[in-house]
Amino acid sequence: MRRFVRVMRALSLPGLLALSCLAHATNYTLWINGRNNPAAIGHYDDFRYWGPATVDAGVNKKAVNWDGYNSIGTQSRHIRDALDCFCTGENWCYIATHSAGDMIVGYTLANYGGSARSVKNAVANADGTCGDVAGAPPQTGWNIKWVRSAGGSAGGSELADAGRWTTGEPLVHEHKVSTARAMYNHNATYNVWFYMYAGSNGTLYSWLLPGQDDEVVAYHSSGAVAGSAGGSYCNPGDWFCRVLSMGAAANEGGWPKWANHSVAFRDDHERYSHYIKGNWGGITGMMLQDIQKLAR
Repeated sequence: MRRFVRVMRALSLPGLLALSCLAHATNYTLWINGRNNPAAIGHYDDFRYWGPATVDAGVNKKAVNWDGYNSIGTQSRHIRDALDCFCTGENWCYIATHSAGDMIVGYTLANYGGSARSVKNAVANADGTCGDVAGAPPQTGWNIKWVRSAGGSAGGSELADAGRWTTGEPLVHEHKVSTARAMYNHNATYNVWFYMYAGSNGTLYSWLLPGQDDEVVAYHSSGAVAGSAGGSYCNPGDWFCRVLSMGAAANEGGWPKWANHSVAFRDDHERYSHYIKGNWGGITGMMLQDIQKLAR
């Protein structure tokens, strides 16, 4: 009888509350699109940008849609809504990005990663926002395990400088190399690591993009090479350019990557392009394989 009483005391109100919190702790995998997104903003089950929604894309996958057209500054609110919804309180997030998704996540963390955030209930309204958890104190920033970025364009693209995209798009203007690199502090990730996937199956515009490229971004961007301007970076054994190093190490010649950025995959065999092709393809497919193993 006394043992039963001790157990019941252990499961008093504080203990029950602790167990309740643990029971509701959930991991989510957020997929954040790049340029020209056909999916509906605020609809976290609309994966049209990526491919069939039936694909295993990590635990509790959510499509965090923004328009991929307007400026990063105006669209960041949609990213913040999703991070508030799924990455606060007891909940944690894995984040996967493609192309300009890398830029908008980097911008959001650099500018809001140290801000006070209300803890949300992970139940989304039609506009993509979630309700507050009653009585929960605000927290600083978000609970993010890591970011993985396929063909990341946070370092800009020479295609924007050369006018190869529609120049009326605000997002295109922001992708000029010097503009992209000055837009925010790329080193300010609030201890969140970015793991980069750099493709090199570039053909059509390779003459405009320095070093290896995936036909849209060069290695200096997809490999998170630091600095105010792009440079020529390649695979081992290539001539006339410096090697993009694996991991967080400085590149050949000593030039560093941005803080908390690491190359997880370098396309040494020139097999992967920038394009998803409606079916989780290109360099995104390589990232997806790691997401399936790690985002659990």
